[in-house]
Amino acid sequence: MSNPVVKNAAKDAEIMRPEMHLPRWESVLEEVPQAPTILLVDAADINRRLLKAILKASTYRILEATRPSSALSIMEQEKVDLVIVDLAMPEMSGTDFCRLLKGNHSTQLIPILMSTSVLNTANEIAGIDSGADDFLVKPLNPSLVRTRVRSALRHKALVDSLEQAETILFALAQSVEHRDRSTGMHCERLAAYSLALGRALGLSKHDQVALHRGGYLHDIGKVGIPDAILFKRGLLTDQEWQVMRQHTIRGEEICRPMRSLAPVLPIIRSHHERWDGSGYPDGLRGEEIPLLARVLQVADIYDALTTARPYKPAFSRSHAIQIMLEEAQRGWRDPELIPLFAQAVTEMAGAEAPGLTASSEIQESLENMRRELIK
Repeated sequence: MSNPVVKNAAKDAEIMRPEMHLPRWESVLEEVPQAPTILLVDAADINRRLLKAILKASTYRILEATRPSSALSIMEQEKVDLVIVDLAMPEMSGTDFCRLLKGNHSTQLIPILMSTSVLNTANEIAGIDSGADDFLVKPLNPSLVRTRVRSALRHKALVDSLEQAETILFALAQSVEHRDRSTGMHCERLAAYSLALGRALGLSKHDQVALHRGGYLHDIGKVGIPDAILFKRGLLTDQEWQVMRQHTIRGEEICRPMRSLAPVLPIIRSHHERWDGSGYPDGLRGEEIPLLARVLQVADIYDALTTARPYKPAFSRSHAIQIMLEEAQRGWRDPELIPLFAQAVTEMAGAEAPGLTASSEIQESLENMRRELIK
């Protein structure tokens, strides 16, 4: 005979199981807190009315603009998820407007559908070349319009979710920095110094973006390092040092799932390598060390030298550069990057650093590097 108390207890336990009441993660992703916003940019009122009639069955938020300048003003104030623009408009063509949006960092990821009554090869090439994601050909087919709008908005939602994931990683990286009060604003300074050296080298915008991100993410692996090791006042034991060295590998593992962060991974993993091969984690030497990792390493060392830490005062710019030059002679740093960095930070500070002019041989070598990078 079954015990009713046991049966009731089992029933209560099943009722209390949290997974029975929580939504599956897929359904959470499908929930949209706010209706997607679509901006219609068309000088003809009848065209805008027709598009609104086609889309009225869905819960879209529709904004309207009769000319590109009005559209740009709206986009400065509103979060827009999709733009539908006519090919022929006052002020500028639809392709020029499209090119303008795709060239702006704040709007470049917004999908654009271009409407036209004449879709010939020339218009199609011009539209695609300007960055349009798809075309709506007049007279409009309502089912086709709705399908293409849904497709574009799905893509935008995916991009937004990736941006949110990146935002979380950057917030995590900054939380690592804030664990140590002595390194406040370190990431911001490191990003600025790295960009200054990257621009002096003539690096591409793609590489400059990687350096900027690397400034924030290079030490994200320290999130897994115990405070007892990370903030130890004295020398680390061999075992503690082995744990500390793992932060570069852990950081790479944290960021690897994000495809957009692929250019940053070599920076995260290799920014503690040394020119003579005595660094970690892989013992790379010379030009085996990725260039962007070498660039960020120089900026990282400079910032550590010029800011006060519990174990040292803040050194002057000239003193810090002198130490870095000595380390380059010792074989630890890229000997060609230090003099160029000295010039870059001197320009940033708006003053000259006496005695830091690179030799003619190094200047020639740096010029060769610039030429290689811009090919």
